[in-house]
Amino acid sequence: MAARIEVHTGDITRLAVDAIVNAANERLAGGGGVDGAIHRAAGPGLPAACRAIGGCPTGDARLTPGFDLPARFVIHTVGPVWRGGEFGEDALLAGCYRNSLALAAAHRLETIAFPAISTGVYGFPAHRAAMIAVDAVRAFTAASDQISRVIFCCFSPASAALHLEALAAGD
Repeated sequence: MAARIEVHTGDITRLAVDAIVNAANERLAGGGGVDGAIHRAAGPGLPAACRAIGGCPTGDARLTPGFDLPARFVIHTVGPVWRGGEFGEDALLAGCYRNSLALAAAHRLETIAFPAISTGVYGFPAHRAAMIAVDAVRAFTAASDQISRVIFCCFSPASAALHLEALAAGD
């Protein structure tokens, strides 16, 4: 079955899905934005699990339990810091989505929710990031039927509008 892709405006920490994706830092140490919100909502088990992993390179992904979250798992991925677009940022961001989906599929997870990776403090242009996210998810789900539902969980209506625009551009 082809994946169903949807856009939701709200708090990713409240979604009851198999996995939510955390826009993490390379140390998986928790921080601000969605990363801090996920760490706070998951409770003290998450930082301990992240320390045990020992980090994650930019563009890659790691899996932990969801602990106190409604999501069963957290997939931590490290997005690129925007440095003008000449340092492989697009490919690294696409890798965040591909590697998160591959990790979910490898663990037989079917539903996954993504935030707008790298568009906060990392400064990735939001419109460009939405296009990359949608393209990466579409490519993955066209090649694999393991993931039945992908949610782009946007914190703001403006981000949701950009993801909806990106989805419409591919139809």
